[in-house]
Amino acid sequence: MQGKIIKGIAGFYYVHVVDRGVYECKAKGVFRNKKIKPLVGDNVEIEILSEEYHTGNITGILPRANQLVRPAVSNVDQALVIFAVAKPTPNFNLLDRFLIRMIHEGIPAVVCFNKSDVTTEENIRKLKGIYEGCGYPVLITSTYLEDGIDKLDALLEGKTTVLAGPSGVGKSSIINLISPEAQMETGSISRKIERGRHTTRHSELFCVRNNTYIMDTPGFSSIYVEEMEKEELREYFPEFFEYSAGCRFNGCQHINEPDCKVKEALANGKISKTRYDNYVLLYEELKNRKKY
Repeated sequence: MQGKIIKGIAGFYYVHVVDRGVYECKAKGVFRNKKIKPLVGDNVEIEILSEEYHTGNITGILPRANQLVRPAVSNVDQALVIFAVAKPTPNFNLLDRFLIRMIHEGIPAVVCFNKSDVTTEENIRKLKGIYEGCGYPVLITSTYLEDGIDKLDALLEGKTTVLAGPSGVGKSSIINLISPEAQMETGSISRKIERGRHTTRHSELFCVRNNTYIMDTPGFSSIYVEEMEKEELREYFPEFFEYSAGCRFNGCQHINEPDCKVKEALANGKISKTRYDNYVLLYEELKNRKKY
């Protein structure tokens, strides 16, 4: 029998089997001997020990399509990167770091701006323009008004989706609307610092419907990009591609070089200044890092 690991706690793995429910399983010793650790998201083969108590053993792990380290999860089809339009004000540098990481991991990303009820239409148009201009699908939602939730739900169908983003932007509230049985704790925002308390404590997939899973992850305050060279960074900004072929130099970094078509597009308003400024900041961060 095959299923998907949706949670792992203290050596027990909870495996969801379509139309059968969730089985509490232990991993066979052969995995420890091979130094293989089952991950949330793994598609596994199990043997049933008790149908009455829904217990079993994991006997095999099917090949992984991909694997993230943080959060520790496998077989992710897409990432839903969620930020608030306001309260807290979106940190675009952090948002771009999330998107860079997803490109690095080979996982398609969708940008979701939540809390549309606390901002203006003009601000929403501006936010959509920045990221749709980079080629990312953009969703606008309000968990308070339940606006845009149907579109988001349709996007999840038949996929395993990781929700990423800082605390306090409504990730748990979105899960509660899509999958009420998840009954996730929703944290309040600290008015003083406008940053959410971390309410998600472990990686867990929630089965929305058969073969449709979502995962909330602990809120991040920073994501580093130190695993790449500064010369690679330009490859993670897809809006540059249309123009970079016209640059005078093949290795143009789009910073100080003459006859740079990316900077020309920036000056003409064809590339977001917010995105470009973040590119320069990240480039300098990589350039100035200490190498050991």
